[in-house]
Amino acid sequence: MKILRAEEEEALSEALRVLSEGGLVGFPTETFYGLGADPFNPAAIERLYEVKRRRRDKPVLLLLGDREEVGRLVEEIPPVAELLMEHFWPGPLTIVFRARTDIPPWLTAETGTVALRVSSHPLARDLPRLFRGPVTGTSANLSEEPPARTAEEVAHYFPEIDLILDGGPCPGEKPSTLVSVVSERVELLRPGAVPWEKIEKLLKSFS
Repeated sequence: MKILRAEEEEALSEALRVLSEGGLVGFPTETFYGLGADPFNPAAIERLYEVKRRRRDKPVLLLLGDREEVGRLVEEIPPVAELLMEHFWPGPLTIVFRARTDIPPWLTAETGTVALRVSSHPLARDLPRLFRGPVTGTSANLSEEPPARTAEEVAHYFPEIDLILDGGPCPGEKPSTLVSVVSERVELLRPGAVPWEKIEKLLKSFS
């Protein structure tokens, strides 16, 4: 395992190299540290599930470089999703969409849905932008364990991963808020950093 300070000149290029070769990268986000892999590399995703000891029926969240990438991954973008993206991206809001039928089943865990977010953390946004495609953003923790707030905690959980980008401590208060727009209305799946009341207020103002 290699640990690089996020501000080091070679940090991003090394992370991109690791991702392109099917490796795993720990990196900071605006909530907790994430665990990045190339979502279209089945071997990388299999390794991700293995190191996290994660059930195969739980889909993996994807981080995007910008919202224009959403259309490549989803069947449709409901107007209510456009509203949420306009107001809460970049930021700690993860939106579950109906996935395109050609999205690999290991990404959707056979649910037919995909969870997407544009992070407000510069590094977590630069990674998928420079990788020219989505990067997994699942929390850096073993299943049922608290998410990592520091690079040291990531290293403790995952001594076997390839690279950790140390960006200092993450806020680590709440995870991203998780909502679904699959039914074309907004359903709260997990409370988090964006208060549900704030989302409800926005929806009411545009209804």
